[in-house]
Amino acid sequence: MPNPIRRVVTGHDANGKAVVLMDGAASNVVARGGSCSTLLWVTDGTPVQFSNDKDEALRTIGIPPPANGSNFRIVEFLPQQGELDWSSQEAFKAMGVAPVLPPGQKPRHPGMHRTDTLDYALVLSGEIDMLMDDSEIHVKQGDVVIQQGTNHAWANRGKAPCVIAFVLIDAVR
Repeated sequence: MPNPIRRVVTGHDANGKAVVLMDGAASNVVARGGSCSTLLWVTDGTPVQFSNDKDEALRTIGIPPPANGSNFRIVEFLPQQGELDWSSQEAFKAMGVAPVLPPGQKPRHPGMHRTDTLDYALVLSGEIDMLMDDSEIHVKQGDVVIQQGTNHAWANRGKAPCVIAFVLIDAVR
C-alpha cells in the first residue's frame, strides 16, 4: 500500500463563508495486481453540483466515471515482477472497461484497456511505459499524457514505483 494521500476539500458554511470541509487521508483505496488506486473525487455531470455535506469519493465505481461525469484518482504502479497475469482482462470488464480485442484474442499486454473518456494524466513520480496498439512511449516525472479514448496499458519496467494522477471525463466516441 502506498503512503496515504492527504485530501483537503473546501466548500461553504451556512453563511457562504469558504471553509475546509474535509482534511485527512483519502480512504477509498483499492489494490489490484501491481497497482494501488486512491479515488479522490467523483462528479455526476456538468456543470458540477457542489457537495458540502457528503464525501463524493466514498463510492464504488469502476475505472470510468459516471455518465456525463468525471473522476480524480491517484494510482501507484509497482515495478513489474515476474510473469504477467492475463486474468486482468476479465477484471477490466468487471470495472466497466471496454475489451480491446474480440473474445479469444490476447492484447499485447494484460493491462491493455480503453475507456470512453478524455483522460488527463500527470506523472507525479517515477517513470513508466505507456503501450498502445503498435507503439509505446516512455514518460517520467512531470510529463503529461492526454488520452482520447485510446487502447493503452501501463508497464512499469523500472525499479521504483511510478505515481500518476488521473482525471477522467466521460466522452462520446
